[in-house]
Amino acid sequence: MAYRSGVLVKAVVMSAAGDPDVLQMQDIPTPSIQTETDVLVRLKAAGINPIDTKLRQRGTFYPDRMPAVLGCDGAGVVEAVGAMVREWQVGDEVYFCRGGLGEMGNYAEYTVVDARYIAHKPKSLSFVEAAAVPLVLITAWEALFDRARLTSGQTVLIQAGAGGVGHVAIQLAKSAGARIAATVSSEQKAEFVTSLGCDRPIHYRKIDVVSEIQRWTDGTGVDVGFDTVGGATLSQTIACTRTYGDVVTILAAAADTDWKTVRDRNQRVSFELMLTPQLQALATAERHQAEILQQCAPRFDRGELKIHVQQVFPLSEAAAAHRLLEAGGLTGKLVLAID
Repeated sequence: MAYRSGVLVKAVVMSAAGDPDVLQMQDIPTPSIQTETDVLVRLKAAGINPIDTKLRQRGTFYPDRMPAVLGCDGAGVVEAVGAMVREWQVGDEVYFCRGGLGEMGNYAEYTVVDARYIAHKPKSLSFVEAAAVPLVLITAWEALFDRARLTSGQTVLIQAGAGGVGHVAIQLAKSAGARIAATVSSEQKAEFVTSLGCDRPIHYRKIDVVSEIQRWTDGTGVDVGFDTVGGATLSQTIACTRTYGDVVTILAAAADTDWKTVRDRNQRVSFELMLTPQLQALATAERHQAEILQQCAPRFDRGELKIHVQQVFPLSEAAAAHRLLEAGGLTGKLVLAID
């Protein structure tokens, strides 16, 4: 729909913390530019991430802000710009990871974003595909390069290689010249990760992961272990990583995490929460994340990076999308199509 100031627009609104049924389509006032560095974006699609379901379940950040709109990932078209915005024009196609953490998210027809934190959408991607990218791409990039300092010739284990973060991490690691092992739960997913550049898919339901990594690395362990699963998988990742190696996890550590092996092997352990810059209002770090999106856009256009979208839902079916995500076992991402 065309933008008109003051009119009502559609959004999926969270009325309270709870199960997916708390997500309901409603009419809300069109968000408006608040500062001279803002841009108004007419959203075409919104990515769905596990953080969305966790916020919905717990109501974190939102106790005094209900009703609320979830969704960190968005892609759309610039509809209006603030007085100091020079680098963006009406009609520009953009993608970004911003909002949905106590402020308005992207399960809506319109949103307002600071111009510093958006990037040009890859020309070769549809809006649906572009909306699937930001959070997982930034997470994978920061984990591998900012945290683990992955370099050419190294070996890396990516846990849950067919997942949203995992399937992007495989491609980034391959482009950096690494050799990659990845855990998967089926033969179909093994074929999928192999097509992305994985050198050794490991069907963890059939093969002992630690033993297989030891065989694959001639007993030394991988240089970088990347845990995207959490729980006991972090300790397994530690066991798979060599002395003086790097372990990165995107989840909180369990109480029984094997810190003894970490110490014995002098491993460097890092946590990757790509939402930290937004949560702590770290403008420089948020600009860095936008730069990651900007510099990776040509990689998508050259075919060096791909995003896999398992299923697309209309905006009105956000609750069904949350149910599917919470069921687990997905390959790639889920996306809400907004028009």
